[in-house]
Amino acid sequence: MSGEAGVVTVSYGSEAVLDGFLASLPAASGAPLTVVVADNRPDAASRVRELADRYGVAYLPMPRNLGYGGAMNAAVRSLPASIEWVLISNPDIEIRPGAIDELIRVGESDDRIGAVGPLVETDGEVYPSARAIPSLRMGLGHALFANIWPANPWSRRYHSDNERPPRERDAGWLSGSCLLLRRKAFDELGGFDDGFFMYFEDVDLGYRLGKAGWRSRYAPSATVMHSGAHSTDEHSTRMVVVHHESAYRFLSRKYRGWYLAPVRFAVRAGLWARALLVTRVFSRR
Repeated sequence: MSGEAGVVTVSYGSEAVLDGFLASLPAASGAPLTVVVADNRPDAASRVRELADRYGVAYLPMPRNLGYGGAMNAAVRSLPASIEWVLISNPDIEIRPGAIDELIRVGESDDRIGAVGPLVETDGEVYPSARAIPSLRMGLGHALFANIWPANPWSRRYHSDNERPPRERDAGWLSGSCLLLRRKAFDELGGFDDGFFMYFEDVDLGYRLGKAGWRSRYAPSATVMHSGAHSTDEHSTRMVVVHHESAYRFLSRKYRGWYLAPVRFAVRAGLWARALLVTRVFSRR
């Protein structure tokens, strides 16, 4: 590994899982890592600062909840200029030994690789973390039919990259749950679009990387374990709405032409209908 590496994560009441994440980092790389924990919910009762101090990593409290992308941007900006590679990760991830070095090895195989994603395991299954950029047709079909017709062709296409066995390949976007970024590429794009409070900021980043000529590379030779979206469980109904708002923001920005206004309207209607259906399901639980 030739380039210096940093690691950033965002906590929002993540004390229960942050310990496991930080404990997994020393074995993930043979070189020293500069680690920053951004705290989107700092308060006197929080153990996040205590955990950061225990593991000797930087603690960065946010002035308010900036969302995932906004807090990640702040954490990356706080890293020394010498950092060439940045692993951004959820705090409910545990990095397997050697995984960061392996991601950097793949990234350094081509100067045009701007992002590298590991194989993500969750609940004993391989999560489809490397996907195609969604199109209007795919987004509308998936939004309208995913819950009532799971085998629909648009959803199948959206999930079609969950290959068995997984192989190293380029992807349209890589899951922001755990992602290695070339600092130069990330800075060149201005980081995440923090207009996405949560969800789709990684889709948008992958799309912009591709448009700027950078490659996103899936590297299943590096593995991480993801325990799940702990920080959003208690707000699941609200997060459904946020997810659909972010989906619309991405698709409407990708397809901006005035002549596509009717299609954007159809996508918005489909997404809101799906959000209403899902929130009603949650409210009955």
